[in-house]
Amino acid sequence: MPPEVLPRALEHPLPAGMRDLLPEESAARRSLARQVLHRFELHGYGLVTLPAFEFAEVLERGLGMLDPGDVLRFVEPESGEVAALRPDMTPQIARMIATRLRERPAPLRIAYEGTVLRRRSGRARKHRQIPQVGVELAGVTGPSGDLELLALAVEALQAAGLREFTLDVGDAGIVRTLLASRSPEEQARLSDAMGRKDEAELDDPTLRAVASMQGGRDVLVEGTRLLASTPAAGPARRLLALFDVALERGLGRHLVADLGEVRGFAYYTATIFHAYAAGTGDAVVSGGRYDELLGRFGCAMPAAGFAMDLDRAAEAMRAAGVTEPAVTRVVVFGPGAEARAAELRAAGTAAVTAETRAAAEEWARAWGFTHVLDSATGASIAALEAHPVHLAGGT
Repeated sequence: MPPEVLPRALEHPLPAGMRDLLPEESAARRSLARQVLHRFELHGYGLVTLPAFEFAEVLERGLGMLDPGDVLRFVEPESGEVAALRPDMTPQIARMIATRLRERPAPLRIAYEGTVLRRRSGRARKHRQIPQVGVELAGVTGPSGDLELLALAVEALQAAGLREFTLDVGDAGIVRTLLASRSPEEQARLSDAMGRKDEAELDDPTLRAVASMQGGRDVLVEGTRLLASTPAAGPARRLLALFDVALERGLGRHLVADLGEVRGFAYYTATIFHAYAAGTGDAVVSGGRYDELLGRFGCAMPAAGFAMDLDRAAEAMRAAGVTEPAVTRVVVFGPGAEARAAELRAAGTAAVTAETRAAAEEWARAWGFTHVLDSATGASIAALEAHPVHLAGGT
């Protein structure tokens, strides 16, 4: 059917914010996820698989009431209960720890991979489906647990091939305690202004000062001194102590202290951190400590975690010029092509067959295969100059 007469549903077949991935895009994402998950595995984090949706009550227990503007809900037909597509995987991990993993000894180190769905887009986000890999660490208090996660986040970013990035570290308790005496409406207004670093909207000199305090250890020392006589003195000292331990661990070249960090402060209880890299307008990694969450599921213990946004990581990788090493994949043509392709597959090399050299070259170009092989001669054939497909003999 010619494109001009396609039914409207096939012209735009996906709901807003959804998308397909073609083979080469899927391969790149799978490779990235595999590399990062391997780093998690080396640190003892066991991979779990989570369902795409949960009963809304489970998600609300972990996240608070779900904003209808953020979450896709539906009635689950088997039970008649309201379910929701997950906007975050941490409540699912909490549910799993409190039930199926309840008898396992702490600490619990859990890794996951999957897609979350959020109806509202982030600052730099066009898509509503967000592919993630992440970890949760339960049963270890800060700062030792926080330091483990900060170091692991750095390793994960390096495993993705990124060398230049910043890790913004804050403490949710700073802003929370400074706003504790305000009404919920004022808290929302002021935290939004702090998130935008809009000092003109802040009606308190301490809030205005904290909003702009971002930098190295000297800024953190200054902030701790400023907040010494306020309710935020404890969280500020806690952040300085963590920062110093992270410096001792050798993470200093990536660290930035941010005393006015507010994103997630209603969810996190202490440390908050975000990783940023050139080429993407949003955080590549987001995480922090949420010591109250597991208690909501009847299994109180300290917990922290982080997630890497695979789309944002891929953008940063492209901006940094990080490329995946080419994986040899061969199109074989000529007499005995299937037998030769079978030999290649047995040796672990992807191989398909084509009837002619022209067909082999066309198919290789279209599908990203790296080599074309003449099974009859087994001899080298001149490399293609116009496209990165090589014609080779004995492989």
